Amino acid sequence: MPFTPDQFFEVFAQYNRTFWLIALAWWLGSAGLMVAVWRKPVRISPALTIFLGALWAWNAVAYHGWLFTRINPAAWLFALLFAVQAVLLFLAARRPVAYFTATGARRILGFGLVSYALAYPFLTLALGRTYPATPTFGVPCPTDLLTIGALLTIRDRLPVSLAIVPVVWSLVGGSAAVLFNVPTDFVLLGAGGVLAAALIAQGRDRRSLAVGSATGT
Repeated sequence: MPFTPDQFFEVFAQYNRTFWLIALAWWLGSAGLMVAVWRKPVRISPALTIFLGALWAWNAVAYHGWLFTRINPAAWLFALLFAVQAVLLFLAARRPVAYFTATGARRILGFGLVSYALAYPFLTLALGRTYPATPTFGVPCPTDLLTIGALLTIRDRLPVSLAIVPVVWSLVGGSAAVLFNVPTDFVLLGAGGVLAAALIAQGRDRRSLAVGSATGT
C-alpha cells in the first residue's frame, strides 16, 4: 500500500470535517427513498436509481477524486470506476426496474444489506472507530452495500451492467477492510459474493431455458 493506516483514516476525517452535513443529507435521502420504494416500488424505483447514480458520482468526485488521490494515485482509477457506475445507473433509470419486489432469500438478503448500509455509520462507531476518523456515509463501502442490497431486491432479471462494478468494488473494499481492520466492511466480501452468485445462477437459468426451447422440451 502506498499509504499508512493513519493516512487512510485521516482521509475519512477530512471528509467528515468538510462534508458532514452532506453526508447526513445522503443518509436521510437514502433512508427516505428506501421507505418510499418499499411502499410504492414501481412508481418510486426510477427515482432511487437516479439517486444511487448521484451517490456513486459523489463518491467519484468528492471522495476518490478530491480526497483519496492525495494519498493513493490509484484513486484516479477508482474515481473512473465509480463515475462509470454512476452513468450506468443514470441510463438504467429509463428501464422498468422495480426494487423490493423480489421474494424469498434474495428479498431477505437485499433488505438486510440495505438496512446494514443505513446502520453502517453507527456500527463503525460502536465497533471502536473514533469520529471523525471513521467512514460514515456517502463514501465507497456503504454506497456499494446499499447498491448491492437494492439490486438483490429486484424480482425480475438482475441488470448485469449495474452489478459488475459493485462486485469489483466489494473485492477492493473488502480486501482493504482486512488490511486496515475495518470490521464493518468485512460484509462487503459476502455481499459481492452473493450478487455474483445471483448473476451466475441467472446466467445458468437463461442457458437452460435456451437449450430447452431449442430442443422443444
